[in-house]
This record gives sequence, C-alpha cells and structure tokens, in this order.
Amino acid sequence: MNSTHSEPLDYLVIGAGPAGLQLGQLLQEAGHGYRILESGQAPGTFFRTFPRHRKLISINKVYNGTDDPELNLRMDWNSLLSPDDRLLFSRYSKRYFPHADDLVRYLADFAEAFKLDIAYDTRAERIRRDADGGFVVTDQHGQEHRSRRVIMATGVTRPNTPDIPGIETAEDYSVVSVDPQEFIDQRVLILGKGNSALETADNLVETAAVIHVAGPHSIRMAWNTHFVGHLRAVNNNFLDTYQLKSQNALLDGDVLSIEKADKDAAGGYRVRFSFSRADEVVKELRYDRVVVCTGFRFDASVFDPECRPELVINDRFAALSPAYESVNVPGLYFAGTLMQQRDFKKSTGGFIHGFRYAVRALSRILDERHHDRPWPRQPLETSPSALADAVVARVNRSSALWQQFAVIGDLIVTAPGEPARYHEEVPVAYAHESELTENGDYFTVTLEYGPDHDKVDPFDITVRRTAQNSVDDAFDAAYLHPVIRHFRGGELLGTHHMAENLENEWDHPEVHQAPLAEFFARELDRRPSPAGR
Repeated sequence: MNSTHSEPLDYLVIGAGPAGLQLGQLLQEAGHGYRILESGQAPGTFFRTFPRHRKLISINKVYNGTDDPELNLRMDWNSLLSPDDRLLFSRYSKRYFPHADDLVRYLADFAEAFKLDIAYDTRAERIRRDADGGFVVTDQHGQEHRSRRVIMATGVTRPNTPDIPGIETAEDYSVVSVDPQEFIDQRVLILGKGNSALETADNLVETAAVIHVAGPHSIRMAWNTHFVGHLRAVNNNFLDTYQLKSQNALLDGDVLSIEKADKDAAGGYRVRFSFSRADEVVKELRYDRVVVCTGFRFDASVFDPECRPELVINDRFAALSPAYESVNVPGLYFAGTLMQQRDFKKSTGGFIHGFRYAVRALSRILDERHHDRPWPRQPLETSPSALADAVVARVNRSSALWQQFAVIGDLIVTAPGEPARYHEEVPVAYAHESELTENGDYFTVTLEYGPDHDKVDPFDITVRRTAQNSVDDAFDAAYLHPVIRHFRGGELLGTHHMAENLENEWDHPEVHQAPLAEFFARELDRRPSPAGR
C-alpha cells in the first residue's frame, strides 16, 4: 500500500467495476504504475445489487453466423477488451439478457486472469491536491494513496432524488422489496419513467391492485431513439397493461408533495400530482406504497474544494473535455459510464459495449499526453483507391465504430508527398484538437444514423425511407451508415455518405466502393501543394 512518503504512482483508478478493470488491464499492459481502489470485497460491487431484478438489458447474442471475433463483439455488450480470447462473456452465459450474477463472475475472473493491482475494502473518502500538483486519496482506514493523476471509474452511485417535499418517506429503488407477494392488492406509485421504474412496475403487474408510473417527461423508446438507455422492450410490458385498461396508468406531470398518512387513519400516502397534459390540474391521490426509481448521479462529495470537478446535466455528471478530463481539474480523468457526459443520451458511452472503446481511447490519450507514445498508426498509400479500400474494410468489420456511433471514428491524416496515416478509434471531438491533425488535411470515418432518425415511428410504413444501396439518396439515409468527412484546421470541407444497406455490408463495388473513391479523388485534389503549405 502507498504510504504518505512513498513515490507517487502514475495513476490511481477509483473503482473496480468494468471500466476500472478495463483501464487497469490497459495501464498494466503499457507498463504504467497504477493501482485500483475498490470499496467492495471483489470487482463489480454495483452489479451485486443492480439491476434489482437481476436481468441485464445489455444483450449477449452468442450465435451470429460468423466466427470473426470483431464482428461478434458488435452483438456482445458485456465483454471487456482483452488479448485473451477466452475472456469472453459468452463463455459465462448463453442468455440474450443475462443474469447480473454472471457478469459479477466474469469481472472477478477478468481481474484474476491479469492479476490486476486492486486494493479491495478501500473506499476513497477524500481526494485532494498535493504540493507537487498530484493527488492524495485518503481511504476509510486513514491510509493515503498518492498519484500524479486520478481516474474516476466509480460510475453513478448516488441516488438522483428529486426535490419533492416528503420524498424521504418513500421507498428507494435500491432497497425496496423485489418480492411481488409483498404488494398484493396494494396501490403503488412509481416515480420515474426509465428502465428501473418500468422494470419495477413489470415485476408487480400480477400482484398489485393499481400501479401508477409517474414523471414529468415523455417516455422514450430505445427502438426509436437508438439510445440503449431509453426504455427497452424487455421492460415495457407495463405499457401494454396501461393501454389495454388493466387498472394501471402512466401519469404525465409533477409530484408536488408526498405525505405519509396518519397511522391511525387508513395509512399509506397522500400524493399531490399536477397533470401536465390536463392543464396542470392538481389532484390528491392515495397509495399504499411510493417507490422512487429516478436513477443515479455522480458523487463528487469526496473532492476537496480546490479539486472538485465542475458538474453539468443537473449536477449528475462531471463536465469533461474531449480527452475525458475534468474541464477545471487538470489530471483528473473519468472512465466508464461517467464518460457518457460526452454523448449523453445520444450514443453508448454509458454502457460497457460503448465505454470499453472509450476507455481504450483514454489509455491512448494518456500515452500521448504523459508518456510520449504516439497514437497507433498504419501507413497508407495516398491514393483514392487505397483510402477507399481501407475505409470499406474497417466499416464492414469494426465494432468500435458500430457501438460508439458518431462519437468514435477512424482518422486518416494526409499530407502531400507523404504516406497517409490511418489511426483507428479516435474520439472525433478529440481528433479536432489533437496533435494528430495539426500538420495535414484529415478525414474522419464514422458510422451514424440520420439526423432525424428518432423523429418518426420506425414501424409506420407510410413514412418514406431511403432505398438501400441508393447512391444518390445516401445523404438522406436514416439508418446506420458510414459517413466520411474531410477537414482542414477543424474546418469541414466535404462530406460523403455511403449508401445504407439492410445487412450492414458496405462493400458493393459500384454502390459503395466507387463513389467513395471518387469522393477521395475530389478531396485530395483540394489539398494545398507542399510549397503553399
């Protein structure tokens, strides 16, 4: 263990969940001095409790018709990235929606396989700056751990409790009983409209007399928005009971107050509710139970004032730079679900299948910034056909671009008279400010949905959609498809959309390859000559 006078480590990682383990493996592989501080007795403490009903909503599709490990990762939302092909979650469960206990076992085996440096039963209780500009982390035993940089991989651990008078008398998602028999013939109010709320409601459909699910915002379905954190189909049976008049209801509006009834009276709760779609009419409703399922937030209470990160999104997340660093505390980085501040409710940064790639990108950013190790690159002939071939090969196979759509992309840097440089899996926002793009024109390669993909009902056959493999209409494609953009000095010079394809195979010589090569030919001709640079 680090003492007060020992040499500081390069990195202290707070939390041994999926992100902490992923980062620990990468730091260890790179030869950096690190330690992971974990408050629990084993990795993945969060998943020992959550989700409460133990069914993960991260898919585990084992049978994909291919033995390509990269393609299989597109349908594997639980595995961490690893040089050991035996450390795949599909070896732990074949279920499409696996049990949370299987993930706990997997994370423990991952930590053991790499002999990661993890201090268990070590909860970070105070984080402060030291005189040298590094950090000192004090645990619950009074032990001090020193490092040049700190990476928070704790996830969101603090209940995101709304400011409602009397809400402290309600039951919280984290502790409420999951036994439906305890709710027989009861009237239940569930606050929240996300997966935890609807998961809780579905669990009570057979036993509760009445279930009301309430919140001020509209329910958003993941199948429409393509954001996997919105309501998933596996949790939406409750909506069926509501629409088919089974005594349950979805309430749109605000809870004004929660009052626990007198024990000598009928008991239960009296809740004042303002209905947003009924001219803000206020009614008092009676319930036997009130359950708060309103999500979680980042806990910044451990930071001393001089190094407390700025918070955003209703104080739920730390504000991050494109390098996943606190915008106001240099040397304080974030990994895992906390990275979703960069793509909040737009991509997959809040989930293992997304942040495993963001964490790998962070490890490369740290190597660049602090260890003089350039981003991995491949030299490439600067010709339209060579660039098109490289892009087609990547978009048809890459899992990172598939999972972190519009957020992480490949980067091609070109300069007249020099071979092109192909860099894989660079966060797009980081690419624009990185040294990678300082000396040349560059192209970003991403997979993206159309800008209005979530504005229409995807099952409404009266809504026109672009025909697959339509070169002329590719710019208007709503479905996931490759987008290649040409930049110079951060200025956008040209954009090419590859035609969408039902099977996600963008390799047709005339439909995909030739138009892309033509785009590269036009854009390469726009570059300044070496003398004019």
